[in-house]
Amino acid sequence: MKRRIIAVLISVALLPGCVAKSAFDLATAPVRVGSKAVSTTAGLYDRVTVSQSEQDQKRGREIRKREERYGRLSRDYDRASRDCRDGDDDACDAARQIYAEMDAMRSAVP
Repeated sequence: MKRRIIAVLISVALLPGCVAKSAFDLATAPVRVGSKAVSTTAGLYDRVTVSQSEQDQKRGREIRKREERYGRLSRDYDRASRDCRDGDDDACDAARQIYAEMDAMRSAVP
């Protein structure tokens, strides 16, 4: 029995550094793989879920874009109405179309 222990100790002492490192890497691999699986799962969870503040930011961006679009439509409508009053029939048609789009946007705004 003592001979086996002595033989193991001598063989470990004689192992080159790279073999010892490989043995260490092999022994610690399950722990490293497990931690990567946990961090991968957490990363996937973060990508799938959206926090309330992110939802609020997205909603704010949508509202701002809608307001900007409504402002552009309003300016276009004013211009088309002015041209319509001056006798431009095409501008009258455009003003009606713009007004219809503005009306649809008004009903969609909370």
